[in-house]
Amino acid sequence: MRALARCCCLLMSVSAITLASDIAAHAQPPDPQFAKPPRSVVMWINHLDLLPGDKSVTTSFNGVSSGVAGGLSGLIIQSSTVGDTAAGGGNKVVEKGLQVPPGYLVNGVRICYGLSNTRSFITQVRLAQVQDPPATAQVGLDDGTDLTTAGPICVDSRQTSMDPTRGAVRLSLRLQFGDTSDRIVLLAVGLHLAPAP
Repeated sequence: MRALARCCCLLMSVSAITLASDIAAHAQPPDPQFAKPPRSVVMWINHLDLLPGDKSVTTSFNGVSSGVAGGLSGLIIQSSTVGDTAAGGGNKVVEKGLQVPPGYLVNGVRICYGLSNTRSFITQVRLAQVQDPPATAQVGLDDGTDLTTAGPICVDSRQTSMDPTRGAVRLSLRLQFGDTSDRIVLLAVGLHLAPAP
């Protein structure tokens, strides 16, 4: 009886090994159409480098407290005029050029901010790419969502896909001021990056 049981176990083991070998031999590689996309990462940039776009907008930094949204230090943005139009025309903005590591695409922007009053806020997140020749910049992201939560809060822009090898990329934040006493504080700014194909 024991010999018969051993024989059956041996036959089952051999069958299982044979079945596994057959499956492996006939298995197809995964269809790339259904493969998981590369996982994106957030690369934090130096938000303290953002420059005012005209003389009506000023930026400052207080290492002790921003005085806004819990007090964490950040880039304090103020305006001597109300509205979202610059004194000389155009948009009222802060802007900077971006440095993106080779081999990555820019998929979006993450903004962490606070408002002293919700009547003054970020009204547009824009990414533009300098063309060749560098006479124009093509808009790759134009997110007009009003960021009106008092904060502190972090929010993500709409998605895009920009290849920095095709030209320098600029980040621009358009500002809407309801009162000249208000402050918008940028606490952190990041880029959503994904490996280039």
